[in-house]
Amino acid sequence: MAGRVIFHVDINAYYASAELLKNSALQGQPVAVAGLTRRSVVSTASYEARAYGVHSAMPLHEAMRLCPDLVVVAGDYKWYEELSGRFFAFLRRFTPYVEPASIDEGYMDVTEVIARYERPLDLAWQIQQGLLDELRLPVSIGVGPNKFLAKMASDMRKPLGITILRKQEVRKKLWPLPIESMFGIGKKTVPILKREGIETIGDVADPANESLILRLLGRHSITTIQHARGNGSNQLSCTSSVQSISQSTTLDEDVEDYAEMRTVIQRLSRRLSQRASEEKVKGRLISTSIRYSDFKNVIRSVSLEDYTNDEKVIYENAMMLFDRNYNGDPVRHLGVHLGSLKDQTNIITQFSMFEQPETNNIENVLLKLNEMMPDAHLTTASKIKTKSK
Repeated sequence: MAGRVIFHVDINAYYASAELLKNSALQGQPVAVAGLTRRSVVSTASYEARAYGVHSAMPLHEAMRLCPDLVVVAGDYKWYEELSGRFFAFLRRFTPYVEPASIDEGYMDVTEVIARYERPLDLAWQIQQGLLDELRLPVSIGVGPNKFLAKMASDMRKPLGITILRKQEVRKKLWPLPIESMFGIGKKTVPILKREGIETIGDVADPANESLILRLLGRHSITTIQHARGNGSNQLSCTSSVQSISQSTTLDEDVEDYAEMRTVIQRLSRRLSQRASEEKVKGRLISTSIRYSDFKNVIRSVSLEDYTNDEKVIYENAMMLFDRNYNGDPVRHLGVHLGSLKDQTNIITQFSMFEQPETNNIENVLLKLNEMMPDAHLTTASKIKTKSK
């Protein structure tokens, strides 16, 4: 659908901002949220600390060397989740079409809402100012025709920025940016691209480099090229229902092995399917959550056409979301979620005119029993009688 308006709302230095709400004495000081051992890494840093060069994923000992007066605060994840809930509840006052992207950022489809405003940016300003006044959360807002451009726009001005990125501005505003600033390009991919001369987002968009990008990025290449050209989805994965069930686990240690993470997601999908079956519910919204070793959280969702609690469907979609969004960093927590739930007894299954619905006739039942018990050779009495004649 053309002409959609998507906001990307991103809380600035979220964990640090959350800690300032708990302790106002930290205001104006260089603050880092991290574990309290020298082997820890920085989860996030206040803008005062960033002025010294401190940034997320930096080893804590390096951060303290750069900023001797750094105030280190242990993370309070329960508080961060509570505050995040308030943040998304505030966004839903304006539109039910809200898609959380992580604990501190989300997309809003404001196409219908913004039409009521004489000056469209007044809506963005109202949201930004309201979050600052009510929750004391500073946010940057990106405005675009699709999710990718809105996300890139919100990163252009921090803190407290409001930026529009139109499709016709991609060549001027987006293409000159360095490749490492492109959303969806992991830090391990950057040196691979640079070795081949791909330095800017414009290089990814260049048709002359298309075959090279396809070879370097594999299954993610088409999406990456389209994003660089300003194209992307404007459909949000959201639901007006807050009802959902989930399975998640915190790993014993940070994991980088892809096969191990895939096994964990498969196990979580199986448990989630079993739980949904036991509760006699099915859902249409599948989400995967990833928490990295630096406490950065990513939540991605997909809406299905049909309700399901099937293990295979849940696993395949959860892995698809993981593959599209995993950035290669060590992972400490994984989760799979099933939302938009409905009592399965109230779901009407509609068969396509091109599909023949499966029936439990005697032949199908016998076929399944023989598959389960290959030595049984079960058949019908009528067939035995026919053979004996």
